[in-house]
Amino acid sequence: MTREYPVIRLWSKGSPPIPAARDGIGLSFFIHRDHKDIASSVWRALQTYLHAIPPGSLGWYGTDDGDILELDEKGWEIARQQMVERAWGYSGNANLSESPGGGEISSGYVFEYEGQPLDTPFGDAPVSAVSFTFPTKYLLGNGAAHLRALALELARELPFNFGYASFAIISSHGMSGAARWPIVEAFLARYPGVDLHHGTGFSSRLGTRALSPTWLTFLGQPLLGQMGGIDALRNALPFPEVSVLPMDGDRVLVTLDEWPDPIDTQAKAIPPQYRALARLMEPFLFQYEGEELLPYQRDTNRWLRRFL
Repeated sequence: MTREYPVIRLWSKGSPPIPAARDGIGLSFFIHRDHKDIASSVWRALQTYLHAIPPGSLGWYGTDDGDILELDEKGWEIARQQMVERAWGYSGNANLSESPGGGEISSGYVFEYEGQPLDTPFGDAPVSAVSFTFPTKYLLGNGAAHLRALALELARELPFNFGYASFAIISSHGMSGAARWPIVEAFLARYPGVDLHHGTGFSSRLGTRALSPTWLTFLGQPLLGQMGGIDALRNALPFPEVSVLPMDGDRVLVTLDEWPDPIDTQAKAIPPQYRALARLMEPFLFQYEGEELLPYQRDTNRWLRRFL
């Protein structure tokens, strides 16, 4: 049982430095459906998230022109229009957070949504994506069972094909890319159980593929069928720490441990259930392809295969 977590506070390069990222829990779902077919479900999931977190935790929203404004009554109406009621109806987005930045690290509550038509010309394998984050204190204050139940409640609203929850480096408004990268690399090398949470960052290219195994791994179709179904999962994961929970719509939640585990490799080896699930998922993991990949693409490919 893991209840002690590393404290992460990352600041940007430049002068003066500004808050870039912190520790928390990242929860993302990828939905291979057109935005117009899922927008109402995503809005309902947002309401569930709002009821679960402290009042006022989301106080700012990102506008279409790149500004960040206060999430007051008018702001909520604009956010709803961005997500659900755009005049053209083919795409929607939202970026809601506790703080737009400043002298302190934000509280860690961030909601992101990127919805688009599957036939959009932008991206190699587009998919709609929704992301929720929580500070570590939410996990410690409410317990892992509570957070897992909340993740399940959110998942039931969303016709996902893949999703996950993990202890993570989280940020708002894409600020993690501004952090001092050698510090991030050294941290991830020590803690392979920590996700560098990209929110909806894979929405233009993930398609129906998967990312790496994490504390909670949600599998829908076609992934679950390609992996051999629930029986194949249970056969591959005969570990007392693991649970495999069927969900409606021919989907499943795989829980790899009672609590999220950063996996401090200075203290222990990678738990075998992570490697076992990674082997089963390997043929369906996202990978950048091509003969001349950029450095970040090669790094991402290695990172997604770190449990193999």
